[in-house]
Amino acid sequence: MSNSVIDANAALDAAAMAVENRWVRAMKIFFGDHPLGVIGAVIVTFLVVVAACAPWIAPYGPKVTDFDAFIPPNDVHWFGTDHLGRDILSRVVWGAQLSLYVGLTSVGVGVTAGALWGIVSAYLGGAVDVITQRLVDVLMGFPPIILALGLMAVLGQSVNNVVIALVILLSPSAARTMRSSVLSLKEMAYVESARALGASTLRVVFQHLVPNCLGTYIVLFTVNVAYAIVVEASLSFLGLGSPPDEPSWGGMLTAATESLERAPWIAFFPGLAICLVVFGLNLLGDAIRDMTDAKMRGRMSAE
Repeated sequence: MSNSVIDANAALDAAAMAVENRWVRAMKIFFGDHPLGVIGAVIVTFLVVVAACAPWIAPYGPKVTDFDAFIPPNDVHWFGTDHLGRDILSRVVWGAQLSLYVGLTSVGVGVTAGALWGIVSAYLGGAVDVITQRLVDVLMGFPPIILALGLMAVLGQSVNNVVIALVILLSPSAARTMRSSVLSLKEMAYVESARALGASTLRVVFQHLVPNCLGTYIVLFTVNVAYAIVVEASLSFLGLGSPPDEPSWGGMLTAATESLERAPWIAFFPGLAICLVVFGLNLLGDAIRDMTDAKMRGRMSAE
């Protein structure tokens, strides 16, 4: 084997080891310095597992009405039944799948599109930045829940329309946040050097700006998943989100308002699910924000 091949393999091994060591240091800092973030990660992981395994975890279908109404929690129906005789545990489990679908899809599209919008707007500047930011101002000028209600009134009641409304709701704030980050990044020496060497706009954006905004994007993504789940539950609670027969946590709370004194468990369990998920996502988002902070990155590189 030639020396050049040996040197190349050694370089690849060294690079792989450096990446591995960086991840090991990151995990040590995460688990050592962020116990609340670990709790959030456990809660989020539990949500993902429950949503993915809903067909096998739920004892009954979410729309099955073969039982008596208002059965209190017991050894057969752990969370009791609702006013239509549906098993609440099954609906809460299937509701995790619906909430995760709405949260991840709307945030994945809305925050990603908004982030790219903000990055390109800040980098190009001039008239492009002025026009796009005035559009952002218009969209952000509406109270979020009022804008969501207006969009659902126009689009109609369905799960996919909730996703579309959330995409429109999330994009402007993500664009504004990412724009503020790029306004300082685009003046950095490495960006100026890339321009001087004749790098195209796409290359500067995707090779230099996007990677350096990844930490902010991850925090936006994590926090906004919780926000999207709350908005979906709010819209369903108001009767403008998911259809009434869908196992939405917000819709379950709406049904519980008519029999709250008689059967409080109908509201307690979906409400607890919403609180736990939002709590876990916010804890995880705060920990990730700290991990991506400049001071924390400096500590990782120094160790």
